[in-house]
Amino acid sequence: MYSFIIICCFSVEDYSPTVSGDMSTLFDVGGIVGGFLAGTISDFTGGRATCCVVMLVLGAPMLYVTQAVFQTGPSTTTAIGMLAALGFLVNGPYALITTAVSADLGTHKSLKGNAKALSTVTAIIDGTGSIGAAVGPLLAGIILNKAGASQRAAQWDNVFYMLMASDVLACLFLLRIFVKEIKGWCAGCCKQETSDVT
Repeated sequence: MYSFIIICCFSVEDYSPTVSGDMSTLFDVGGIVGGFLAGTISDFTGGRATCCVVMLVLGAPMLYVTQAVFQTGPSTTTAIGMLAALGFLVNGPYALITTAVSADLGTHKSLKGNAKALSTVTAIIDGTGSIGAAVGPLLAGIILNKAGASQRAAQWDNVFYMLMASDVLACLFLLRIFVKEIKGWCAGCCKQETSDVT
């Protein structure tokens, strides 16, 4: 879905294709760090959905800031930092969802230890992500082609708005699990306070 970054760097800032490719790699580097940190935090807290929601909630404003900064003609250093931070906040939850969450779902007690279920659940989650990865650039192309060449830069705003909407939609899909995790933590805190009093 975020493969638009190479095109964005090339078309908005007139970077060469080589520089655009190198810079977009930093989005993936940020994603590697984000995935590692998201996994570590979720293992420590037990709140996979909470970790994803927090990163996605921070990701939407980061998309807006990135959009605004790229319109002003950022320095290469600023662009690199923005892309790495965006990769951290967007790919971190993606890595967590496609790995740890699918493993959690595949080993859920309702499946009664069915090893085949893990493969099925992982394939469904990864396949769904692939649909998003295919539809995102298609929509970006449609949005960009609606305007003439003179208005192409202005249409990038709409591409970023589409990505922000996708980010919010991902949060909404995680909302039920997020609320369940928060309720579990609150119940655990209440039990801890009750045992401390007695």
